[in-house]
Amino acid sequence: MDQPARIRDTSGQDQVLARPSGLRRLPKAWLFGAATVVVLGLLAAWVIGGWASGSSSFDASRVRIAEVTRGDLVRDLSADGRVITANSPTLYAIAGGTVTLKVVAGDVVKQGQELAVIDSPELRSKLVQEESTLASLQGEANRAVLDAQLTRSDAQKLLDQAQIDHTAAQRDVERYQRAFEGGAVSKNEYDRALDGLKKADLGLAAARKDFSLQGEGAGIDARNKRLLAERQQAVVGELRRQVEALTLRAPFDGQVGQVQIAQGTNVAVNAPILSVVDLSMFEVEIRVPESFARDLAIGVPAQVTSSGNRYAALVSAVSPEVVNGEVTARLRFDDGQQPPNLRQNQRLSSRIVLDTREDVLMVERGPFLEQDGGRFAWVVDGSSAVRRPIQAGAASLSAVEIVSGLEAGDRIVVSGTDQFPNADRVRISGQ
Repeated sequence: MDQPARIRDTSGQDQVLARPSGLRRLPKAWLFGAATVVVLGLLAAWVIGGWASGSSSFDASRVRIAEVTRGDLVRDLSADGRVITANSPTLYAIAGGTVTLKVVAGDVVKQGQELAVIDSPELRSKLVQEESTLASLQGEANRAVLDAQLTRSDAQKLLDQAQIDHTAAQRDVERYQRAFEGGAVSKNEYDRALDGLKKADLGLAAARKDFSLQGEGAGIDARNKRLLAERQQAVVGELRRQVEALTLRAPFDGQVGQVQIAQGTNVAVNAPILSVVDLSMFEVEIRVPESFARDLAIGVPAQVTSSGNRYAALVSAVSPEVVNGEVTARLRFDDGQQPPNLRQNQRLSSRIVLDTREDVLMVERGPFLEQDGGRFAWVVDGSSAVRRPIQAGAASLSAVEIVSGLEAGDRIVVSGTDQFPNADRVRISGQ
């Protein structure tokens, strides 16, 4: 039998290759190791760089950074205030009694117009009694004046009689002296004449003294009675004023505010009746932070904004008391140029200019100022922040003056420094 024909394949073309030796595998392993070393070196450099740039890392979104600039620092403060009346007195009852109201709340009144009448029989009766006492004391004072005149007249008569007796005694002495010298009378008669003159001298001196004392005594008595009458006159005058004050009148042109009693109410003494509002003068009451209280003073200029217009004003009063970290102050419109159509308790915005400093270094105000007392700031340098000593000056609501430690163009962290540790450098990532 014939053998079948064999089909040729490609096995004859295959060749067995030798396995690579160890020296040929060495370059590939060296390249892999070198790459590993490079990666580890870069990682170590990143770690070392991060450690060198700061002991801790913080996200930039958690802090606020501001740039130090040079310009004019205006120290001012803005506050919302409410309109109050500069003159809004409350009228009180001068005495107890029944009140008859003549007006209602909101009525426009003129100065001197009757607002209410208090019926007080007790006060009116007391006035009548005191007027009677005054009439009696005035009569006694007039009687004392008349008695003083009579006393002075009697004393004047005695003085005149003593003067006449003294003159007569002096003439007798002169006559007896001539007679004695001529030998017509004896020495005894002449001596009796001299004794009569001495007696007349004593009587004249006593009369003069009595006249002075009687006149002084009568004057003192009359003056005392007159003073008692004047004192009673003052009492009656005060009672008349109180009786007149039973009729409550408008102290100025204005409007009746709040009426605090009902018609026909029997009130006690010093009870509030109603208030009158002076519509011609308003003030703005504001509240400012305690930190600005030392800079506020009476006369400091201010601006009040109403309906888009600005009106000049002055600080007219500053409360000495701090309530909830705020101080109450009042603004009075300058030269009476107040906005038209103001209403009590209306809300207005105001601005007070405390000081203006030209061409100074300043930066946005932030919590960093209170955190370190204005003695340190975190200056941003690349991706890190360095703690640097500074000196802060005057501050406004939006900016603070930098006296030393920083330069224009420096960037500092103005908020978020409370999360920084006590280190001189920190890293800020994500800038």
